[in-house]
Amino acid sequence: MNEADQVVCDVRTTMKYVVRGEKATFHAGDRSKSYWPVDEHEVTIHDVRPIRNQLSFDRNGFVLADEPTRVTEFTDKGELARYCRETEALVQRLTGADKVVSFGPMIRTNAGGAHGHNQPAHGAHVDYGARTVADFTSDLLPADEAARRLEGRHMLINIWRPIVMVESAPLAVCDASTVSREDLFDSEVVGGLGDFNRHSLWGFNLAFNPAHRWYWVPHMQPWEALVFKLFDSDPAATQFSAHSAFEDPNTPPDAAPRQSIELRTIAFLAG
Repeated sequence: MNEADQVVCDVRTTMKYVVRGEKATFHAGDRSKSYWPVDEHEVTIHDVRPIRNQLSFDRNGFVLADEPTRVTEFTDKGELARYCRETEALVQRLTGADKVVSFGPMIRTNAGGAHGHNQPAHGAHVDYGARTVADFTSDLLPADEAARRLEGRHMLINIWRPIVMVESAPLAVCDASTVSREDLFDSEVVGGLGDFNRHSLWGFNLAFNPAHRWYWVPHMQPWEALVFKLFDSDPAATQFSAHSAFEDPNTPPDAAPRQSIELRTIAFLAG
């Protein structure tokens, strides 16, 4: 580790929460149609690198993995499929799951002209809950296997990776151990995951609680991956890792656009 890596880079910035008690509807393809009553709060987002070796899914709901990928052309269908298999294997190693499936790969950028689907999502949220996890399990697996897998413990896990070093619109993750179920309010995503014809996806938005503890990875690199749990069928388990893009006040005006890829996985533990 060089000297620059040892500098702690906590930042103070504005986080967009949802008004407590409000359901939001997010139109991914046309954000002007969305209803998201925003409740902004100043928060500190802590540099995660100094504590990365102390993190665990069981305790925090997220980890930072050093996990290089051999894939560089994420817009190539064959290479993207290869990336999905790599990422499923990563989640299987981290969780000990019996089977892992993936869905919804999304490339995001804040470059000018980016489509609504592909822009970073500013607003504290948890993508999906039990309803949408069950829907995708039924879509991805044969009916008999889907029913059997859903009877056992299963987890929804997101893997977020930069394609180039992040210079703008970085991602913040909230330590799931600081998120209360009472802080979460229903969210409907219309036309999500780049598909205008897809049925609605259901998750949660996060209302402010001063107990929340936020983290980010300054100048995050393509060989690093944030792996965070959104849902766990075990109600006693740590889950609901809220996350959001945010504006780093130290971002220089000539910073390069953010380019990142995210992939959702469902990990099924052996029964």
